[in-house]
Amino acid sequence: MRIDLHTHSVASDGTDAPAALVAAAARAGLDVVALTDHDTTRGWAEAEAAVPVHGVALVRGAEISCLVDRMSVHLLSYLHDPEHAGLLEEGERTREARLQRARAMVDLIAEDLDLTWADVEAQTVPGTTVGRPHIADALAARGHVADRSAAFATVLAAGSRYYVPHYAPDAAHAVRLVRAAGGVPVLAHPGALVRGRILSDEAIGRLVDAGLAGIEVDHRDHDDAQRRRLAGIAAEAGLVVTGSSDYHGAGKPNVLGERTTSPEALEAIEDQGRLPVVRP
Repeated sequence: MRIDLHTHSVASDGTDAPAALVAAAARAGLDVVALTDHDTTRGWAEAEAAVPVHGVALVRGAEISCLVDRMSVHLLSYLHDPEHAGLLEEGERTREARLQRARAMVDLIAEDLDLTWADVEAQTVPGTTVGRPHIADALAARGHVADRSAAFATVLAAGSRYYVPHYAPDAAHAVRLVRAAGGVPVLAHPGALVRGRILSDEAIGRLVDAGLAGIEVDHRDHDDAQRRRLAGIAAEAGLVVTGSSDYHGAGKPNVLGERTTSPEALEAIEDQGRLPVVRP
């Protein structure tokens, strides 16, 4: 069984519609795919409707932007109640903060480069969680950079004069919210040095104390040393270990199914979640 538990659609910063993502998962030979858009569940219904059409099971989830010691981290939430008030409130607050941050960054960029907010909006669909990836795509469309990756390495980098931070909840608080919503919180790519500082053993331990259920160990942004470190932490704490592609469609080079999760890990996640996996 091939299981990929971390993907994105146009509801956040992917380029595939939710139904198209499920279709792509089928073409990639996946048996199960998780839709984990940033801070939103707006793609769930469309993806769920595509399950019987393409024969791929769906794990409904989201990726929550958080902070640990002022460092940005991401938390995957699986099978939670999408109507939980606390989680909804944090998601909407973060989405609005992303939008305001994006507008502020575009204003700064426009002082030096030919870029408008309309250019950014042209890279989205209604309901999209607007963020830096859409600014990156707009920059590429304008010919200022080669692609999204180049934009993040230059104009949109954290050290750039155009960079603006945005609100995100404390990660331990987010873990507790996910649990309160009946969800299963799994830490996404915490050893990805290419994204900035890695999350320390001590910081991960605090999230375990808050109710963390698992760690995404097998990810393209983790080297062998980080995979060994994170697998060791997971084993010691009794956490679920996952592997995922972090697929974004044409937005990133990540390929569906390039990293996968074991059936046993998925079973453990489903056992802890409020919602079932949607099966064909």
